[in-house]
Amino acid sequence: METANQIVSVGTFQVLKVPLGFIRLLEWLFAIFAFATCGGYSGQLRVSVDCVNKTDSNLSININFAYPFRLNQIYFDVPKCEGRSEERLFLVGDFSSSAEFFVTIAVFAFLYSLLATVIYIFFQNKYRENNRGPFIDFIVTVVFSFMWLVSSSAWAKGLSDVKVATDPDEVILLMSACKVQANKCSSAYGPIWSGLNTSVVFGYLNFVLWAGNIWFVFKETGWHKGGAAHYPSSAPEKQATAFNQQQSYSQGTFDQSGGGFSATGDFGQSEYSQVGTYTSSGPTSY
Repeated sequence: METANQIVSVGTFQVLKVPLGFIRLLEWLFAIFAFATCGGYSGQLRVSVDCVNKTDSNLSININFAYPFRLNQIYFDVPKCEGRSEERLFLVGDFSSSAEFFVTIAVFAFLYSLLATVIYIFFQNKYRENNRGPFIDFIVTVVFSFMWLVSSSAWAKGLSDVKVATDPDEVILLMSACKVQANKCSSAYGPIWSGLNTSVVFGYLNFVLWAGNIWFVFKETGWHKGGAAHYPSSAPEKQATAFNQQQSYSQGTFDQSGGGFSATGDFGQSEYSQVGTYTSSGPTSY
């Protein structure tokens, strides 16, 4: 518990209340959803081949596939309806490039969002030093916005191709036994696409978040005419700042038995206080 209190006291968690920090936290969360829904997907379809000779039939042919969707490496055995012989077939297409590109962008976006949030909270002074931190943050945000748009669009196209390649009706066309009208081929069920459809949605939502955050990061750079925005600070920090300023302007205090002398600031003003009711103040000349 003490360790947690120390971490909270050191970090400036107020930054999560402003759009820059809050949106960055959402980017981190949505990146997890994006690569989890795509990278963790596995699907299955089932077809059946009912031959004229019932002993040659196979009514339960399961075909499993998963990320990264190298379908041309997925094979399955089906009866040829010619005695006990079978043929080995492969699905069509390799869609790993678009899927892996999408997941890679999501993973790097997750890591950068996490790193940026930690810097906002614990290293705010270093981040704002020499305007280097906001400048780098701005460039990276622009790049990730573009990459999210490209990767999401590429994966949306790749997903549509995966759906076509794993359509049970398309798979049946690959079987030689199904080209004979006497044999009956049908699909039992097809893959469930809700998970992959969600990954595309999260991809475009990430693009919206990163593109929208460009403005808030831009305001932190020196290019913005209003200057860098200040994060809200807690009460102890304000008191410490006021105390340090008071010390920096205070030049000394001399106490004598007849009265006290105090000089403050660069204006050379002094205050004489004697024992009694008379008090005067004015410029001091030496």
